[in-house]
Amino acid sequence: MLPTRFLRFFIICIFTSCSLSVIAQNQAEVWLTKADRSVLFAKQTSKLSFTTAKNNLPNITVNDKETYQTIDGFGYALTGGSAQHIIKMSAPARAALLKELFATDGNNIGVSYIRLSIGASDLNEKVFSYNDLPEGQTDLTQAKFDLGPDKVDVIPVMKEILAINPKLKIMGSPWSPPLWMKTTYDARGGMLKPEYYDAYGKYFVRYVQEMQKEGIPIDAITVQNEPLHPGNNPSLLMVAPDQALFVKKFLGPAFAKANIKTKIIVYDHNADRPDYPISILDDAEARKYIDGSAFHLYGGKIEALSDVHNAHPDKNIYFSEQMVVEQPDATTIDIVNPVARLIIGATRNWSKNVLEWNLAADPENKPYTDRGGCSMCQGAITIDKDNYSRNLAYYSIAHASKFVRPGAVRIATNDLTDLPNVAFKTPDGKHVLIVANSGKSANTFNIAFNGETLVATLDKGSVATYIW
Repeated sequence: MLPTRFLRFFIICIFTSCSLSVIAQNQAEVWLTKADRSVLFAKQTSKLSFTTAKNNLPNITVNDKETYQTIDGFGYALTGGSAQHIIKMSAPARAALLKELFATDGNNIGVSYIRLSIGASDLNEKVFSYNDLPEGQTDLTQAKFDLGPDKVDVIPVMKEILAINPKLKIMGSPWSPPLWMKTTYDARGGMLKPEYYDAYGKYFVRYVQEMQKEGIPIDAITVQNEPLHPGNNPSLLMVAPDQALFVKKFLGPAFAKANIKTKIIVYDHNADRPDYPISILDDAEARKYIDGSAFHLYGGKIEALSDVHNAHPDKNIYFSEQMVVEQPDATTIDIVNPVARLIIGATRNWSKNVLEWNLAADPENKPYTDRGGCSMCQGAITIDKDNYSRNLAYYSIAHASKFVRPGAVRIATNDLTDLPNVAFKTPDGKHVLIVANSGKSANTFNIAFNGETLVATLDKGSVATYIW
């Protein structure tokens, strides 16, 4: 015999022609990762049921009547090094890997956002730009612009990815302009010479246009990766007043003249300097060209993202980079740390996306540039010829990317001690709640929604995604 509450739904449906999805919402699907690695992002066979029964457990209350930002997606940086390893795989192995990463069916994780470097990053084999010239030469009109090395790996890999997910969002970020534009003819450090601001604006225009010709639409660009970190290779020092001037007088007008709709995003550095993007957004002339600001979390507190949102609530917030590393032979997985700090922390502080650094490397974390490249930057996956293994960054992104699809909206939840969490409502009407147990013991709690509750238990160090 059916429980009373199910009979009530059936009776209502008879008279209102409602769909059976109403009944399905009384159960939640669970995907789990445990710290001891006994479960790694696995769908649980048993669903949890919502009931009207009362208990004294603490509640995580989900309220879809209170909404926040729309989500663009979750994913990684596809560095030149990542693409270099992927393109060298055999076609069947590469297809299997990319399907697992970018498709949403089965156990695939549905990555929906990718960040590309405009030119080389420090995770390329060598430094290059798209307009390299001998010292003393210039090309003010960008007549010699060429995507060059990216045609070998990044572009063909991106085409295969877009064949799997044509709606993928793509962000481009430069580590350095061409050397001839800089105060020092060196990939590391230096500043952009004022006389080349116009040429550099045209450089961005050509990048967007040439990638579009390859069938790769660039949704957004950041003006400079880590503009306050000139010690990387490559890198550029770009202080806030210079970035504001470049955007309002050169980059913004260049995009407008070329009818480019790609979003312009400022800052793209740590959460310890919210004053940097705020100062640029305070400039009315610059602000009209700017979609928002982007952050990393190697310094500062994630709550600084909300400070920037509160100062300029009409502008968007993005989380564009964080390295997530574990020991390859670790017996446990610290899944709580990146999920609580990034997936939960960034989105609870208004970010429209979360990107981790980076998609793939080999067992020695290669390639990386000399004189400042990152030798410890582990990929979400480690590729060894046609074989690959999954690392911490893979699992942390998976808990969001598979279920919180682009167009989902963050909805309200309360924060419980030792149970950081965040919830979303998806475009197809589902609810997704991500919970991490950061406490020192197992936690049993309620998920409360629309007057009903389900009881869930999470072991210490575990993360779960609940979908109903």
